[in-house]
Formats: sequence, C-alpha cells, structure tokens
Amino acid sequence: MTLITTSFIEKLSFNDKELMPAIAQDWLDGAVLMMAWVNRKSLELTLESGEIHYWSRSRKEIWHKGATSGHIQKLKGIRYDCDSDVILFTVEQIGDISCHLGTRSCFTNEVQIESKEEFFSHLPPADICSELFHTIEKRHSNPEEGSYTNNLLSAGDNKILKKIGEESAEFVMACKDNDPESISGEAADIIFHLQVALKYHGVTWKEVLKVLSKRKGKRRIAN
Repeated sequence: MTLITTSFIEKLSFNDKELMPAIAQDWLDGAVLMMAWVNRKSLELTLESGEIHYWSRSRKEIWHKGATSGHIQKLKGIRYDCDSDVILFTVEQIGDISCHLGTRSCFTNEVQIESKEEFFSHLPPADICSELFHTIEKRHSNPEEGSYTNNLLSAGDNKILKKIGEESAEFVMACKDNDPESISGEAADIIFHLQVALKYHGVTWKEVLKVLSKRKGKRRIAN
C-alpha cells in the first residue's frame, strides 16, 4: 500500500542521468547517516514498500537498502529541498548500522575545525543532547580522573538524584524570577544530571526519544 502519494515526484528536478542525491537522517536524533542516489523508480518502490530503495550507479540497478545485511531503513518521512533537486529521507535504521564499514553513519572522517586535523569518529553529527549522552557513555566506559561525571556515577543514586532535585529547585526559582539566562542554564543542568541518572540505570537517551515520538500528536487531557 502506498504510504505517501507519488505525485510529488513530478515536481522533482533530476539530473541529466535522471538521478538525484538522497540523504538519510535518523528519525529520532537527526543524525546524518548516509548519502546515496535515487531515481523515479527507486522512489516509487520506497513509497510503496515503506523501506528505502536507492539506485546503485556502479551496478546500474535498484538497491533495496539492507536486503542482504538486514540493516534496512524504514521510511518515517520524506522532504525535498528548495530547488527540488535533493531528497531527505527520515528513517528508522534497523540494526543502527547504515555504512558498509559497520558504523552507524558513513560520515566518520571528521575534520577538527580548530586544528584542521582529521580523525575517525564512530559517532555521526546529531543533536546536542544526543552528543551529550554519548559523552556520558564515554566517561562511563573510560573513566577520567577528576571527572565530575565519573564522580556522580561512582557515588550512585543518592548523589545523582539529590543533584536532580537541587537543579530542579533552581530551575523553578529562575522561572519565578523570569530570568531567561538562568532559566536556560538551569534547564541545561537538569538535562545533564537527568542523563547521568539514565546512564546509571542503563536507560539510553534514544529510549527517551522513542517515548516522546510515540506521544507526538496525541491529545493529552489536562488534569
């Protein structure tokens, strides 16, 4: 059954080879996963099946992403840019691997802007909250002496939950004072300590995002 009408395809501007670049983005944290090519037929198959199909320029054939590896991409949304010549797929990446190298993202070669050095990064660019949680996970796996995060994780629930309570109270007071700078600062502190608590209890940030996604668009009754 067609998930989205195919009529928009006629509005797209394909190149002289009837191809168009397509970017795949994670539906939860916005991480950029990969770039490949599509044509009209691959787009039609994507819309009909709900799973991403690309065009392989080397094999000159339709490529059902993950058909062999099992790392399929389920279509969550689709957009095209202002010039109608680039597609953006919002996807659920099964297996959390999009690259043939076994990484979550194909964009693993990172250039550090300040030093211009290049290095391999296992993590794709995502929203800042997801990157913060990855940092907390890194501290958990590789503790650093003097790290505040490691200090909290080592102390456990009593200290972590106490800090959440303290930061929540400070956030409330900042709101009562109507101080935008303090409000944003205290909100950031709450999110950090909340994520430390999540990691301590073995809950990922992605699981939280999934819950929020399920609630999206649902009407909630006020008490």
